[in-house]
Amino acid sequence: MTLPLAIGLAVGQPAYGALASMGALSGVIGDTADAYRMRILNIAIPQLFGAIGVTLGSAAYGHGWWAVAALTGIALVSGMISTIGAVASVSGLLLLLNSVIGAGLPLPGAWWVAPALMSGGGLLVLLLALLAWPLRSGIPERAAVANTYRTVADLLATCGDDPTAGYDAARQAVTQSLNQSYDLVLARRARHHGSSPDLTRLLAQLNAITPVVEAAPAVHQSGEPLPPQIRDTVRHLAHAVETGYTGPIGLDLPAPTGESTRAVDHALRHAAEVVTAPDVDPRGIDDRLGRPAALRIRATRAARNVLLSSGSWRYGLRLAVCIGLAQILVSTVPVARSYWVALTITFVMKPDFGSVFSRALLRALGTVVGLVIAAAVLSAVPRGWWDVLVLLLLAPLIPALTPRGYGYQTAAITPVILLLSDVLNHQGTALLLPRLIDSLIGCGIALIAGYLLWPESWHTRVGDRLAEAVADTARYVESAFGTAGGVVAEGAVGSAQGAVGSAEGAVGSAEGVVGSAEGAVGSAEGAVGSAEGVVGSAEGAVGSAEVDPAARARMRRRLYRDLSVIRTEFQRALTEPPPTGRLAAGWLPLVVAVERIVDATTAARVRVRHGAPEPSPAEVTQVARQLRELAEGVRESEVLVEVRTELTGPAESVLEPLRQEVAAARAIASPH
Repeated sequence: MTLPLAIGLAVGQPAYGALASMGALSGVIGDTADAYRMRILNIAIPQLFGAIGVTLGSAAYGHGWWAVAALTGIALVSGMISTIGAVASVSGLLLLLNSVIGAGLPLPGAWWVAPALMSGGGLLVLLLALLAWPLRSGIPERAAVANTYRTVADLLATCGDDPTAGYDAARQAVTQSLNQSYDLVLARRARHHGSSPDLTRLLAQLNAITPVVEAAPAVHQSGEPLPPQIRDTVRHLAHAVETGYTGPIGLDLPAPTGESTRAVDHALRHAAEVVTAPDVDPRGIDDRLGRPAALRIRATRAARNVLLSSGSWRYGLRLAVCIGLAQILVSTVPVARSYWVALTITFVMKPDFGSVFSRALLRALGTVVGLVIAAAVLSAVPRGWWDVLVLLLLAPLIPALTPRGYGYQTAAITPVILLLSDVLNHQGTALLLPRLIDSLIGCGIALIAGYLLWPESWHTRVGDRLAEAVADTARYVESAFGTAGGVVAEGAVGSAQGAVGSAEGAVGSAEGVVGSAEGAVGSAEGAVGSAEGVVGSAEGAVGSAEVDPAARARMRRRLYRDLSVIRTEFQRALTEPPPTGRLAAGWLPLVVAVERIVDATTAARVRVRHGAPEPSPAEVTQVARQLRELAEGVRESEVLVEVRTELTGPAESVLEPLRQEVAAARAIASPH
């Protein structure tokens, strides 16, 4: 961000340098991916939309009500494409942001100068980000897979603990790490049309750790902690994955003492063989998620979903109404630096980055803090080369504070934006009060026109999705033990959840962090979401009584991914005022209960695989029926009602822990 401003000062065009620095700011915010290929997408594609935005905004500058109509239309398009996924969300953000800037500021030079300078600043960030690619190609993917192994080691270390809070947290960390690793590997695979030994090895290593993850619930269910050698072995394998070591590994594993420890022992020995194998045959790799669809197919599918989805139209209209009201207000009422009202709305009205209600409050607080810093800078620092030094000190605070939350990010960005704006218009401290007033007006419009006037039922946001997850859990229970219902329904799970998988990149970010969604998880937009839909649709072909273990693993992975999305939505809802916050607090225990049901099902399947007696079809049918009744209750009710149910069966059956978890889930009721 400092280099463009310095070059502008050196050639006597500080305004040009400030525009390029603004473009670099958007590139810095978007550069959160690990894999280099994803960094290209995360930076370059939004810059293209940003260039289009500033061009359209500049064309509308000074045209009165035509400018109002143009920005309202751009806001509608921006909001609709933002629903596609993570990279599209940031692209839509920059499209609208730069349109607002172009329509609100007299930009220097010909019509093409501002788009070229701002895009050049963003591409400078991309160039600097890719300098190490020749030396570190493939390292981010290997590091992600190694981190997955380490999170599995932490999970095994918590098995058997009482209470289970540590185990639940570790299991969620494993789910997130597996998601990230598969996303990165599949994003790379989507562009690798030939055979890649490194990619084949990474896929094999990811698949090899899955049986260990599946064995963890059985161990935890037994109540007996694992010996520390187990955890140390997994961490040793993680180091081998990260360094590419293929030599012999001396396994120091204790003798198994039961079904669950036998499962862990068997899975670890297999993982060690895969990790240290010098060559991996790609034909022998069981690809758990499948190759993503071609780019043309994914683009066509995304365009169709945007045009036909009520959710995309709803968000696009909300954003368009807010921007339209803001532009009408500043066109009829004299407001200094009026484009800041629309800028504030654009940042606040990003529900995939967090709750609109909490973002509006954090935006106001962060702006106040940022203005205090800006006041000191603008009043004490003379214009010129001192701006370069100040920017050199302030700019690193943006990536440093962004992960801490939206309020911190706003506080870091505000003085930087004001410093660059002062280079453009030389208003000094006169910028401060208008900035505060405009930000408060924008937050008010977003809260009233974009939040309070668009009430969504709890079921629209979460209830229907949670009900579908419970129904999928019933299908998973059936498929785990080879009943016909599970086999027939299995294809439906993948097809039903393709959209959820692709949506997770957008919701996987921390609360309100602009750009964090398009990081490592953001690769889900083009990889896992489409891959899971493709694989899921093929699974319906499984016709034997015994479901393919890889198909079961895919179902379990999708369930955990969907529940992770739902949990994130609940956590956002907790920050909102009643009744939404109160409903979220009452329903969150059901999400935890469903996760434990999936765990108990996996544990029962692992025990059967390693010697325990198979449950009777009547037991499986009974549990699945109770889960379907729970799913219907969640769909039809605004509040959870306690249902006492007697799930009977042999006490020594492998399904006894599962019956207890299902009964506990049905007994959950909303607080009064």
